[in-house]
Amino acid sequence: MSTATTRRYSASDVARAQFLRAVRYLHLRDDLIEYLLTPKRELIVHFPVIMDDGRMRMFTGYRVHHNTVKGPTKGGIRYHPDVNLDEIRALAMWMTWKCALMNLPYGGAKGGVQVDPKQLSKNELRRLTRRYTTEISILISPEGDVPAPDVGTNPEVMAWIMDTYSMHRGYSTPAVVTGKPISIGGSQGRIEATGTGVMFTTMEAMRHLGMDPAETTVAVQGFGNVGSIAALRMWEQGCKIIALSDVNGGIYNSRGFHVRDVMRYQKEHGTISTYPEADAITNAELLTCRCDVLIPAALEGVIDELVAPGVKARLIAEGANGPCTTEGEEILLDKGVTFVPDILCNAGGVTVSYFEWVQDLQGFFWTEAEIFERLRRLLLENFRAVWETAQEKRVDMRTAAYTLAISRVVEAIEVRGIYP
Repeated sequence: MSTATTRRYSASDVARAQFLRAVRYLHLRDDLIEYLLTPKRELIVHFPVIMDDGRMRMFTGYRVHHNTVKGPTKGGIRYHPDVNLDEIRALAMWMTWKCALMNLPYGGAKGGVQVDPKQLSKNELRRLTRRYTTEISILISPEGDVPAPDVGTNPEVMAWIMDTYSMHRGYSTPAVVTGKPISIGGSQGRIEATGTGVMFTTMEAMRHLGMDPAETTVAVQGFGNVGSIAALRMWEQGCKIIALSDVNGGIYNSRGFHVRDVMRYQKEHGTISTYPEADAITNAELLTCRCDVLIPAALEGVIDELVAPGVKARLIAEGANGPCTTEGEEILLDKGVTFVPDILCNAGGVTVSYFEWVQDLQGFFWTEAEIFERLRRLLLENFRAVWETAQEKRVDMRTAAYTLAISRVVEAIEVRGIYP
């Protein structure tokens, strides 16, 4: 399995290549292309944290704004040992296209701290979060840049960010961050939003491809917040979930898993890799197992030119951001594989984050049923637009999604003009 640690490619290079492939169909001026490829601002912060033993330890964090033409920037904050500026740049650019594709009034951003959160106590993690928030507070605000959870962060971390920012302002400011606990202004359905959105878009792709859920086998790499909910929702739709994995390894059963039972086991044991009545497999073996639908829902770059030839799935639904390298995708497209690209497939999270932001600003909250109905409607509306664009231009789904997203950002640029 390719990981961030053993990465042999640049995430920014992948993001640029995907963009450049799409703009061939838009006939944009070179200066406009350069503008769209260039991040608006990048902040690198080095800051100390007092550890539980009283010693001071230095950490490095990032916050990147890719584009702000459509509105405030939106993007998650990840805590991971391999966080770096190249990765954050790519993720910020992907957020710009994702928000534009979903017609959200946002530009793209991303942030992160180079840390293994599992190696820190809760008190150390809280102190790190408060200090990092203070360092990037020159950028974040409800009107300017609204963070959210990502890899290694959760609603509790978002609560600490919201509280820290509010202490600086002198009053509670719930709209500065999304993905918060419901008790302090979070939205119903936010935790399940990304995985549920993966299900909505994957089921729609299956419908277009004539795939019967009862006869469809699914493998899901990554059993975190996104992958576990995606697996659960696909299972609830009647699909057979035959392979699952987490950071410790994977499990396989050709008869299919009872996903709720696997989730219960994970909660009790901290991993699914030792789940009984299953064959142990590696994360790499999961990606190449015989299945109809593959949902990579872990980190980026796991399907490269070495893995792609062995992939047997007919449909790949990208629950993670950038799980497939450019070289890997070319191999799979040549094999006739259909993609539900990340900027569409996993857009449920940012969409419900938008709902949360709106609810916080207006002080009026919606029910979970209302949230998921709005989410379903937006995702399927934009899925159909991408599908029709792909058929019309005779391109793959990712290129179609990018052409739509980029054209929406370009329209906003042309309407606003270039200052001064």
